[in-house]
Amino acid sequence: MITASIVAYHTPTEELSNLLDCVIQSSIETLYLIDNSTNDGLRELSGKSSKIVYIYSENLGFGHGHNIAIQKAIDKGADYHVVINPDIYWDGKVIEVLTEYMNRNTDCGLVMPKILYPNGDIQYLCKLLPTPLNLFGRRFLPFRSIQEKLDERFELHASGYDKEMEVPSLSGCFMFMRVDILKRIGGFDERYFMYAEDLDLCRRIGEVSRTMFYPNVSVYHEYGKGSYKNKKLLKYHICSVIKYFNKWGWFFDKKRRIANRKCLKQLGLGK
Repeated sequence: MITASIVAYHTPTEELSNLLDCVIQSSIETLYLIDNSTNDGLRELSGKSSKIVYIYSENLGFGHGHNIAIQKAIDKGADYHVVINPDIYWDGKVIEVLTEYMNRNTDCGLVMPKILYPNGDIQYLCKLLPTPLNLFGRRFLPFRSIQEKLDERFELHASGYDKEMEVPSLSGCFMFMRVDILKRIGGFDERYFMYAEDLDLCRRIGEVSRTMFYPNVSVYHEYGKGSYKNKKLLKYHICSVIKYFNKWGWFFDKKRRIANRKCLKQLGLGK
């Protein structure tokens, strides 16, 4: 059984409709639409299909919203749960192919497909575990050439994004996860209101199972980069990053060093 969840906050219905159509046509049995908006205007979308379960929730953050659905997936005895951003859509049998992949690879707790911009360009969302320079430098360093050089390594550009690989940090825009692993680690850390919660979750999954990139199927992602445009979202982003490094370590993080070295070595990009 496969369940999925979307957390929405005043998301345009036309944007959600694209994703809902994909879900309805897939093997996902239940989609939990968690609405963190200030009103329940998205409730009408539950009428599109019996697969859609609408839940109006107090806005306690992205992770909190998905945890509501993850707990329901655990209670239902689901095998897999998919966390999906509202601005995702796809063609073909993406869910079915990823299900087969997970069935074959029982040591994998999380898999992410190739993520593309609507024009077909690759989004570089396979990453090493970040240092403070990676997360603060890429945003605030005044020299674009230095930013780009840092990102090339951090985002594993040299891998080509054309082969299956184990990656310590995968994007939260589309996370296909094993429910038994989510039950074991406890879902999202709700101390993160928005941003960095996917990094934290991926890292904790990676401590008990493999976190894999599988490029044989792809989804499209609008990828708005809201914190680059909105000061309130930027504040959330900075606060979450600080919480992340307070939890895992700023400059002394042995597990980060080991995980990154392992990833680079398997890709032939480091010792």
